[in-house]
Amino acid sequence: MITAAQMRAARALAGIDQRELAEKSGLSVPTIQRMEASDGVIRGNVDSLMKLIAALDRFGIVLIGADMLSAGGGRGVRLKT
Repeated sequence: MITAAQMRAARALAGIDQRELAEKSGLSVPTIQRMEASDGVIRGNVDSLMKLIAALDRFGIVLIGADMLSAGGGRGVRLKT
């Protein structure tokens, strides 16, 4: 699962805009905007979410889930090393 806040943070960390994320994920800009404007966990069809996560991975983004080990706890994003 990915939250809207994680998505916005991931995009900022990767230094890309909504248009570039849309192009790399194969989703439309309005879909990216809708996802980022949602409250909490992003809802969408599985195919769209998988495309989004795969595109973020190609930009070197690691999503930190609520149940994953992290020094500060909670959800977040980081760049791959």
